[in-house]
Amino acid sequence: MWILAAALSALFAGLTAVLAKAGVASTSSTVATALRTVVVAAGAWGIAALTGTASGTASIDGTSALFLVLSGLATGASWLCYFAALSRGDVSRVAPIDKLSTVLAIILALILLGEPVSVWGAAGIIAITAGTLLMVEPSDLSGLPRALRGGGSWLTFALASALFAALTSILGKVGISGVDPTLGTAVRTLVVLAMAWVIVGAQGRLGEVRSIPGRELAFIVASGAATCASWL
Repeated sequence: MWILAAALSALFAGLTAVLAKAGVASTSSTVATALRTVVVAAGAWGIAALTGTASGTASIDGTSALFLVLSGLATGASWLCYFAALSRGDVSRVAPIDKLSTVLAIILALILLGEPVSVWGAAGIIAITAGTLLMVEPSDLSGLPRALRGGGSWLTFALASALFAALTSILGKVGISGVDPTLGTAVRTLVVLAMAWVIVGAQGRLGEVRSIPGRELAFIVASGAATCASWL
């Protein structure tokens, strides 16, 4: 049963990227992230309510709350960068770079948390990294130094998305040490929600919400729903 659940999780995670790409054809990536987060937050708290963990919010201690907020900020930064990357590059190139977050999370866990990495684990890290690089065009790799200096390219945003996603894992690990994971995820989504809409407001893009094409809005909402389905 767990294999089926894991396969469905991977399927919905893949759909998330494709639907998100369709949702930012003409819509600002920041606005799309903010709208998508509304759906994700509703889904996360719905799951928390269904599992009976939502009532434990008041019992979260200060340290856990702090790290959950920090984890939420890292999640928000990762999502914003991911949508920015998708709006500039192809899913087939953005998604593999984003998944380097797995490698970065393991390395950060080793450095910051002291979690051991076996020989097989190290071999896996090398294999994942090599496989990811093989899925990226040579011209993208050769242009990486220039992209990092100039900023604004899909590759820069995809790498930033991977880094922030890895930080999410590390901070979340500390934040949920005494908190139910479902509740911790729900709390993090509120932080992401607030962060995304504050940025939209700061950019003066609140008015754009009413002018989003119906088709793109449907894809943005579907992307958020796919994320919830993947988590579930």
